[in-house]
Amino acid sequence: MDSLIAASARALAAGDALGALKRVALREDPPALALRGIAMAQLGEHPVARDLLRRAARGFGEHEDVARARCVVAEAEVALAMRDLGGSQRALDAASATLQAHADHRNASLARLVAARRLLLLGRLHEAGATLSRIDARGLPPALRAVAELSAAELALRSLHVIDARAALARAREAAAAARVPALQAEVEDAQAVLERPAARRLGADGARLLRLDEVAAQRGSGALVVDACRRGLGAGDAWLGLARRPILFALARALAIAWPGDANRDALIREAFRMREPDETHRARLRVEIGRLRAIVKPLARIEATAAGFALVPLDARDVVVLAPPIDGDQASLLALLSDGAAWSTSALALALGDSQRTVQRALVELQAGGKVRSIGRARAQRWLAPPLAGFTTILLLPTALAPG
Repeated sequence: MDSLIAASARALAAGDALGALKRVALREDPPALALRGIAMAQLGEHPVARDLLRRAARGFGEHEDVARARCVVAEAEVALAMRDLGGSQRALDAASATLQAHADHRNASLARLVAARRLLLLGRLHEAGATLSRIDARGLPPALRAVAELSAAELALRSLHVIDARAALARAREAAAAARVPALQAEVEDAQAVLERPAARRLGADGARLLRLDEVAAQRGSGALVVDACRRGLGAGDAWLGLARRPILFALARALAIAWPGDANRDALIREAFRMREPDETHRARLRVEIGRLRAIVKPLARIEATAAGFALVPLDARDVVVLAPPIDGDQASLLALLSDGAAWSTSALALALGDSQRTVQRALVELQAGGKVRSIGRARAQRWLAPPLAGFTTILLLPTALAPG
């Protein structure tokens, strides 16, 4: 490695992208192309960075497996920043194995971190946790150790393990201070602020009360029957019944929980679940069918009893009922939560993260754009969607998740 390449690499490690570019901006050899690609990625020029990294990977010889693998890992990190979440993980897994086989533990750990962060964005928390568990953060350089601890903190927050999240953030702050990278230190502070912002509302007869994440976790661990409109499900203790794919049943459960300890009127339940202003006998018959389905699902946690006016929710073991609502209302809350990270998302990436079809996501984006809540840049396949950060509260509970908290 010549002196200019070494100096450029040191500048990149310190977060000085411009300093790195000054040393290799006019060079076209593969190592210089790779460093230029990483520098452009740090400056936010992701399409240019991806092109440079691909050119560098093609330029390395047949016996330079480690160099090519490093380019693959860097390109995967750029794709993550671009929210390009599609495609196979095989290339990244192969690069990680190559780096591990050649004792390049730092870049092998970086490859696992990129994979884990992608899984977190997709809401696949169990797989993300398994990937993070294979990373020994203690042996990493400070900057990479800070990223690993930030990822661990996000996983803990998404799973409502607030104590673990605080511990991981403390380690991340220490590592970021040792790395002396201002952008990394700012990211740690932003993550720390999430713990102090409202994350949900508790609905009651006296109105709504804002709750922080630790207070939400306390409600989930209190033994009460929690009807969670953020995660679309019901829980009590360690038990969790997800109803995210059963919107009518969840709407009925939420209406019954809000009416607790009283009963909910039949016509009110029809309006809430079926969006019908003038119910007739066919709607009442459908209500009885849906209540029967809900009764069977919630049997481990509660009973649903018929009353003269409608139906009443009766928790088992004389539990209290807690109703949690998201800090923002609307059917597109999870979509706004994803977009509020400040990154430019494609429709396909949003659909992949939310588990919906691209057509459904596109319709929701058009509605949000008409209301001035999101904006788009580019056209056709290059179109990306952005939204301003949602100030004053955290959207952590609105992000998609394939694992029930608790």
